[in-house]
Amino acid sequence: MGSQRVLLVVPFAPAVRLFRLPLLRLLRERGIDPLVFAPDWAQELEEEVKRSTGAMAEGYPLNRAGLSPLADLATLVALGLAFRRLRPRMVITFQPKPNVYGIMAAALVGVPRRFAVVEGLGFAFTPGEENLKKRVARAALRFLYRLSFSLAHKVFFLNPDDLNEFVSQGLVQREKAVLLGGIGVPLEEWPPAPPHLEPVTFTLIARLLREKGVREFAEAARRIKANYPEARFLLIGPLDTNPGAIRESEVRSWVEEGLLEWVPWTEDVRPCLRQTSVYVLPSYREGVPRSTQEAMAMARPVITTDAPGCRETVVPGVNGFLVPPRDAQALAEAMERFIHEPDLIVRMGQESRRLAEERFDAWKVNERFLKELGIE
Repeated sequence: MGSQRVLLVVPFAPAVRLFRLPLLRLLRERGIDPLVFAPDWAQELEEEVKRSTGAMAEGYPLNRAGLSPLADLATLVALGLAFRRLRPRMVITFQPKPNVYGIMAAALVGVPRRFAVVEGLGFAFTPGEENLKKRVARAALRFLYRLSFSLAHKVFFLNPDDLNEFVSQGLVQREKAVLLGGIGVPLEEWPPAPPHLEPVTFTLIARLLREKGVREFAEAARRIKANYPEARFLLIGPLDTNPGAIRESEVRSWVEEGLLEWVPWTEDVRPCLRQTSVYVLPSYREGVPRSTQEAMAMARPVITTDAPGCRETVVPGVNGFLVPPRDAQALAEAMERFIHEPDLIVRMGQESRRLAEERFDAWKVNERFLKELGIE
């Protein structure tokens, strides 16, 4: 059985429910025995993943945001011991630390096939405020990526900007780099919703980080509400511990000012998207954002930035608008167009669904992914 086993290594157990279920189901359909490694499994989530996909779950130690060499060594050792015990045919890793230590561990114990998926460059590579911690993290990651990706058989990227940057910096060999595109969404679970026209509602779903453009969203809301007080703004997302995290006090000040409504998190964002007229993501950089793909599947127009990953989700003037990163005024002007021309909400929403079906069908994306992995 070990020879047919495929191991996925992810940095956060809830991400399995959010992003990996279609892939796990497809692996089972192909007769593969999938097992998912993630830190901090809750029993309920572990049982849900097993029930819905047949995949088993196992934990491992991971300090996601820290720079502790001892903690990272513990991750490497734990994964290496687990891989030696399980003897998988293939290891697939997602996100920075699993990509580094998962690939290294798999190579050290002789896992035959090793694949990494770069779903975004993270805090260290995202343009913005520079400080010593960020520079140290970026230098360390560059070194570790060069080492781990030299041991991978293929490295997948969601957008061409990230792929070209990694190749140009010598972090991955060009012949190993594969452009996958967005991970997609199961469209049958994200059906189009009727347009929401009154009140015109702008929604951002993201972890509360500076790099997600949360402050620009709040400032654009302030400018819009000065002239259109009936407009509604929804901010949906949890506080975070990353260096770019926004303090709870700042978010609550926006709520008290009447700029926006904050939902710290919800397991199912579909009810919020049904209340949404236009989805907004003013991020500085992404892989290809899953939240935007979900909004497109539900027939919502999109305003996002002309930045790597984000620009992959919008055809300007067709299903939404692109604005420069860190430009609250340009963001407010794009929002204002939907207030002045509500027919855009209907027309661009329909185009978003069409583009989602064309580009972001999870089943089509995963079929292509498995083919690249050599799983027919």
